Amino acid sequence: MLAGSREVAALLDLDPAAFETELFAQVFAGNQQLPGMEPYAACYGGHQFGNWAGQLGDGRAITLGELVSQHGRWELQLKGAGPTPYSRTADGRAVLRSSVREFLCSEAMFHLGIPTTRALSLVATGEAVVRDMFYDGNARPEPGAVVCRVSPSFVRFGNFELLTARKSLPLLGQLADYVIETHQPELAALKGPERYLRWFEHVARATCEMVVHWMRVGFVHGVMNTDNMSVLGLTIDYGPYGFLDAYDPDWTPNTTDAYGRRYRYAHQPDVALWNLSCFASALVPLVGGPTQLEAALHAAVDQLSGHMDRMLCDKLGFARCDGAALEVAQGVLPVLHHCELDMTIFFRRLCELPEDASQADALLSASYAAAISDAQRGQLTSWLRNYVSQLREEARPEAERRAAMRAVNPKYILRNYMAQLAIDRAEQGDVSLIAELHELIRQPYAEQPEREQWFAKRPDWAANRAGCSMLSCSS
Repeated sequence: MLAGSREVAALLDLDPAAFETELFAQVFAGNQQLPGMEPYAACYGGHQFGNWAGQLGDGRAITLGELVSQHGRWELQLKGAGPTPYSRTADGRAVLRSSVREFLCSEAMFHLGIPTTRALSLVATGEAVVRDMFYDGNARPEPGAVVCRVSPSFVRFGNFELLTARKSLPLLGQLADYVIETHQPELAALKGPERYLRWFEHVARATCEMVVHWMRVGFVHGVMNTDNMSVLGLTIDYGPYGFLDAYDPDWTPNTTDAYGRRYRYAHQPDVALWNLSCFASALVPLVGGPTQLEAALHAAVDQLSGHMDRMLCDKLGFARCDGAALEVAQGVLPVLHHCELDMTIFFRRLCELPEDASQADALLSASYAAAISDAQRGQLTSWLRNYVSQLREEARPEAERRAAMRAVNPKYILRNYMAQLAIDRAEQGDVSLIAELHELIRQPYAEQPEREQWFAKRPDWAANRAGCSMLSCSS
């Protein structure tokens, strides 16, 4: 046992003292079952990098079963415990680095206020797993580990896509009815096509809200294939993810995506809508035609645009989000990019600065530029004047504005280099940094002065290091 989440244990009505037992480690490494467990792996298809990939499925994830606690219904799923019927030629195992990253980021995203699956435990297997991190012929043995992830459901867009592709229409309807009645019971009274149309609208809203949260904190999923999209609007499958350091709308953490950059930061809202169109196509047999689903998609486009605008205004502390306020909000993004500013540090420092346009130097200390040019300083100063002017026009009480900004601009995020430091130590048998980061991410909006060292730019050594700037789907 390497790590466990007390909060997730509480969701399951599980005493955290169980973390200390040998039985817990054996069960959540996949070596034993408890009474009532009925393990299975799910079959689904998906569009990967924009192309239909046919049948896929849980290649290294095994659901132990569903547990009903006083806090709801939860699916417990081991990732990396061994082969499944959908592993194809793979071994179904996971390495320590990928399991640490999933454990920490699942919990980090939850505490950032982002819809996500959760993580209960991280267990070392004691066995080596051979992996070629960048698929370049440099395979090596690495320590293995298993993460137990927890969610009300892991059903994906791809579960429905595969059934439609196979023309398994009775099963398509049965699965849709199960998901609606179990997870959206407020729609259960509806019958026929109306039920499925309203459900699609719900999924579209939840998906768009999730992605806006990603954009708010600078999160890049890295592999937004339709088989990695939850019908509950949850962030799932933490692989080659990353958080922006220097603001770069074209950044992707996934080396597999380095050429096309399909899943780059700024493209994530568009990809979410494209994925929703694939999901809508899978539901056409249930709705009876594409027309109403297309209308729902157009509505989602408008909703997403509005949510993105409102999110930017909230980050800047604007009570209004139209006219001049919206123009100033949208104008901050090219400034961040041109000045190579750390997104998290910039917005957090902006929360604390007085309403004064002379604060450019304090913000430029968050830049990754080798030297600050006059053009960069001038661009930021010009934007700051407009920003301060808008604040004064709104006349929002300063304490209220700062509190509102602190609530949406985290001080601490799980930067890739931080996770990699924890991985490096864990591979040497020291899990203390996993525990420290786990505590840090539980309060990302709090000041935490005792952990101030993590409120800092990415160090130079991490700029081009594997695991920090370069990641793959095996990450």
